[in-house]
Amino acid sequence: MHEQQPFRIYRSPELENSSLVVGWSEDAGKLGSTVINYLIERLETEEYCEIEPSDFFSLGGVAVENDIAQFPEGKFYSCQKKNLVILKSNTPRSEWYKFLNVILDVAQYHSHVKEIFTVGAMVFLGAHTSPRELLALANMPAMKTTLEQYNLAREIDYESPPGHHPTLNSYLLWVAKRRMLAAASLWVPIPFYLVSTEDPLSWKKILQFLDTKFELALDLSDIDKAVAAHDEKIAQLRSCSPQVNSHIEKLESNLALTQEESEELVREVEVSLKQRN
Repeated sequence: MHEQQPFRIYRSPELENSSLVVGWSEDAGKLGSTVINYLIERLETEEYCEIEPSDFFSLGGVAVENDIAQFPEGKFYSCQKKNLVILKSNTPRSEWYKFLNVILDVAQYHSHVKEIFTVGAMVFLGAHTSPRELLALANMPAMKTTLEQYNLAREIDYESPPGHHPTLNSYLLWVAKRRMLAAASLWVPIPFYLVSTEDPLSWKKILQFLDTKFELALDLSDIDKAVAAHDEKIAQLRSCSPQVNSHIEKLESNLALTQEESEELVREVEVSLKQRN
């Protein structure tokens, strides 16, 4: 008796030498979910495959957001016009290696994917007004060559801190390399005090790259408006709270905050942005 596949294919997309973009729903600054949802909504995509959740996700204690139950999912979408595959997924709670190989099985054998790009956030201790560049980490020389034509910071070496597991994106690059599949992780630094809220500038950085790389012809004017509105909200908070302004000014001067100051900044920004939203 054959073992049941841990995914369901609804249809076979007509793709050849396609590219896969992967984003995770649980990401700092709402980066992964926002970028992936934006692509799904703006491009002519169709859902064609779903990973069975029972092997990888905890189905007990489902989160509720805006009175809607948020069941874990891992769904593939295709955009035939742009020869693009998009994976929108929650982070698996167990069986990471098996889960990533399921992704690559769908990518290679059912979607004819030749390259993979993951998107993710990298928490940093600077201010939101600091210049931020898009970082890229490739898993093999061929992908490094592909990235050379773009304005990316490529010469980075990241290692997980001692005692910590590698990030899921880094793990995916490693598994893909074992299968001779070119892959790269795209990282945007997100200020620590925006991790649990949102960071539209990080969305823009990723979307601009994807727009250029895949010639998507996206109109990012709404993202520009979101960036401007977000900056204005923080500016208003700074004008109303001398303490918040002082903390951010220290960061802008490349000075470190104490733990107490950092916690206060995170708390004040979170409360203010949620109220204004």
